Amino acid sequence: MKTIGILGGMSAASTQIYYRELCNRTRERLGGLHSPELLIRSLDFAAIEALQMAGEWEQAGEILNREAKALERGGADFIILATNTMHKLADQMMLGVSIPMLHIADATAARIQQQGLRSPGLMATAFTMEQPFYIDRLVEAGLAPIIPETADRAETHRIIYEELCCDVVTEKSEAAYITIAQRLADRGADCLILGCTEVGMLLNQSNVTVPVFDTTVVHCDAALTMALGA
Repeated sequence: MKTIGILGGMSAASTQIYYRELCNRTRERLGGLHSPELLIRSLDFAAIEALQMAGEWEQAGEILNREAKALERGGADFIILATNTMHKLADQMMLGVSIPMLHIADATAARIQQQGLRSPGLMATAFTMEQPFYIDRLVEAGLAPIIPETADRAETHRIIYEELCCDVVTEKSEAAYITIAQRLADRGADCLILGCTEVGMLLNQSNVTVPVFDTTVVHCDAALTMALGA
């Protein structure tokens, strides 16, 4: 089994989900007492969020690059970045790093295509929904993503940062997310990407009317397959 290097903490809430999902899925695939080989570097999200809001992306990229190199030195065979938004800095993060990175958007696009779907709705941070680093990757894979309207994007983003990243889950926000997801379906989305690693705290296949692709779960599945050499 290869060692998975996880660069997380952005937020800590989603990194905990990564650890739990990887452990559960390893046990499901291999049985018995098996668990994944992991190296986890968890950052202080407050510092990263401050750089995001200030537009200091290059400085944030320098931090990710330093930590990716540390994971490589520590013995990781490949890296997963446990956040959708920070994939904006994927290229800078991997400068001078010789081990590969498994990109969350690539893993998600592949899973959607496997199911014969093409027009995913995307619920994520404003950075991920509005900037090209993520949407363009989906388009290059042959998909036609649909993003929420302006007010729905703002509410989706607010709930992520003010609530989900702090492990706050409320019925009111769940209802808001369900409504936004349905609006995307009504506009032609044939599936839904939970494009922030915390969105799965509110949405899942039981409360969304179209097929759901939780990027955290998809990323973990792809990482485990890669680790097992399958």
